[in-house]
Amino acid sequence: MTMRPPALDLPIIFLEVSILAQDVTILDRVNLALTAGAPTVLIGPNGAGKSTLLRVAMGLLPASRGLITWGGRESSPPTQRAILFQRPAMLRRSAAGNVRYALASAGVPRAERADRAAELLAQVGLEGLEQRPARRLSGGEQQRLALARALARNPDILFLDEPTASLDPAATKAIEDIVRSIAKRGMKVVMSTHDLGQAKRLAGDIVFMHRGRVVENSPAADFFSAPRTEEARKFIAGELLV
Repeated sequence: MTMRPPALDLPIIFLEVSILAQDVTILDRVNLALTAGAPTVLIGPNGAGKSTLLRVAMGLLPASRGLITWGGRESSPPTQRAILFQRPAMLRRSAAGNVRYALASAGVPRAERADRAAELLAQVGLEGLEQRPARRLSGGEQQRLALARALARNPDILFLDEPTASLDPAATKAIEDIVRSIAKRGMKVVMSTHDLGQAKRLAGDIVFMHRGRVVENSPAADFFSAPRTEEARKFIAGELLV
């Protein structure tokens, strides 16, 4: 197995980062370090700020207050970062055409795109579906296709926003297997999920969020066996947080 060289954009450091939208605080003085290693999984109730944190780490949203750095730099173009949204849009073309478009956007030479697209589709288990219109794929297949598009730029860091929301168990397992595979090769995965079972299966470390704050950040085994806060204990027990 070929390991990747260290990611230039890591660590991603949040220092007292807040995101404000009019009078609403979406992220509230977040201090966090996203470092190389096993997947980091963000958990917490709806509205906790998980999706916003991913977008800020990707570089899609500027901090209203505070500072974020990528590999020690206050500005870093997202050429080696990619993000998969919860409901990705499918282009009106074949599965392979979707991936070739992503490869073209990533600057891959035209002569290499067909072979590379085939490799990526095989990587996500869509071999044999190359010519099927993307919008005729099942929900799980579309999510895997979106993952192939995200991988087209060969990112060092991959952000996944609820990648298995609304998928059945078989489709969920397929996505989780891909996450494990790319993480083993050294790609840093940072993902949000509502599924505590998924967090236990995939996470190296857990970031637990509530009301825009990072409440706990610890190795997954420690978080689930000995949560430090009452909020985390309630969330793990399935109680509602308000």
